[in-house]
Amino acid sequence: MRIDLHTHSTASDGTDTPAELVRKAASAGLDVVALTDHDTTRGHAEALAVLPAGLTLVTGAELSCRLDGVSMHMLAYLFDPEEPALLAERELVRDDRVPRAQAVIAKLNALGVPLTWEQVARIAGDGSVGRPHVATALVELGVVPTVNDAFTPEWLADGGRAYVEKHETDPFQALRLIKGAGGVAVFAHPAASKRGRTVPESAIAELAEAGLDGLEVDHMDHDPDTRARLRGLAKELGLLVTGSSDYHGSRKTCVLGEFMTDPEVYGEITRRATGAFPVPGTGGV
Repeated sequence: MRIDLHTHSTASDGTDTPAELVRKAASAGLDVVALTDHDTTRGHAEALAVLPAGLTLVTGAELSCRLDGVSMHMLAYLFDPEEPALLAERELVRDDRVPRAQAVIAKLNALGVPLTWEQVARIAGDGSVGRPHVATALVELGVVPTVNDAFTPEWLADGGRAYVEKHETDPFQALRLIKGAGGVAVFAHPAASKRGRTVPESAIAELAEAGLDGLEVDHMDHDPDTRARLRGLAKELGLLVTGSSDYHGSRKTCVLGEFMTDPEVYGEITRRATGAFPVPGTGGV
C-alpha cells in the first residue's frame, strides 16, 4: 500500500482544490491519502464527493501550536469534526489569521515592499490565509525567487523582520482536544530546523507522556541523519513513525507520495481512532 498522510488543498494554503488533490493522489498511485489543511476541515466534503475508486481518504487537520515560544504543528487524524471544544479552538486559530496577515503586510510595507492585502487575499481565495500566501505574493513582486526563499530571517521566518505572531494552541491542550474528539495526534516535521527553532527532544518526551501518538519522521525537511535520529527517538518513546509528502501543489517542490507511511503504522492509527473512520472511494459524482 502507498500511504501519504499529510497534504494541503486550497482550503488552506495548497494550490489544488480538494477535488483536484484526491484525483492527483489516485493518478500518482496512492492507496491512502490524508487531507490535513491548516486548522480547518472545510475541504473534506468536496474531496469525499469525488473520491476516486481505489483511493481511501483519511480526514484530518494540521493544528497550529506553540510551546515555549517555538511554533510547531500537530497533525490530527480521524477526529470528530463537530466535537465542540476542538471545533472552537480551530475557529479561534483560523479567525486570527486575517489580522495576522494584515500585520505582516504592514511590516513588509515598512520595509519598502509594495504589497497589498488585496493581492494576498486574491492568492488565498477561500483558503485560510497564511504566510505561504504572503510568500507567493512576494514571488509575484519579484522580491524573492521562490516561496521557500521567503521563509528566511530576512522576511517571514519565525522571528524574521516581517514575522508576526498569531494565536497558536498549547500542544498539550491540543493533545487533550484531539483525544477528546476521538482523534490520533502526530507531531508534524518535528526537526524541520530550516523553518526556524524546533522544540527539544525533552519536550517531545513530555508530549509522548501526555498522549502523543507519533512523529512524522520521513519528511522532505529532514535529512537522512535527522530521520535516523528521530526514528531512534520514536522507538525509545514508544511512538509511531509516519512519512508524508506535506504536498501543497505548485507552492512547494514536494510531490505526492514523496515520503510514505508503513501500512502497519497506518493500521494502528485507524485502530486508535474513534472519532471518524477512513473513507474508501467509490468513484465520486
